[in-house]
Amino acid sequence: MTVEDADGDPWKDFKPLSAEQARQWREAHPMLSPWRVLGWQAVAGLILAVVLGLLTRKASTAWSAGYGVLAVLLPAAVFARGLKGRIASVNAVTAAAGFLLWEIVKIALTVAMLMAAPKLVRGLSWPALLAGMALALMVYWAALAVKSRQRPQVKTDQPG
Repeated sequence: MTVEDADGDPWKDFKPLSAEQARQWREAHPMLSPWRVLGWQAVAGLILAVVLGLLTRKASTAWSAGYGVLAVLLPAAVFARGLKGRIASVNAVTAAAGFLLWEIVKIALTVAMLMAAPKLVRGLSWPALLAGMALALMVYWAALAVKSRQRPQVKTDQPG
């Protein structure tokens, strides 16, 4: 069953926005920059690494946590950069294919980084690495929560 009005035309009340209305809507609803989220992930990861290093007095724990953050941050940066390509938004099909391709690249890079972790991080602490990954992933949710709480400032042309 589809959601339609009595006439059977779901598009009957659709009114496209004018260029000015679309501009105002975009100003009132700015996009959340993936680069800003990646920056917050890096800051949160650095804080975690320092705190764990100070608490355990082991540099390997700090490096492990930092590497865990990097195992989320680096693939996400590659993904975000890949989606910004010219071909990625030609049409819906190329956008979906590009998204799928870069998501596969992101997953493969994350798995490769996790497999390389024991060789790259001396005295690797898996719990610290997983804590770093978990923190970096939580930053996504925190960014969405902060973004959803921000009320858009809608400009109206009508007084009152």
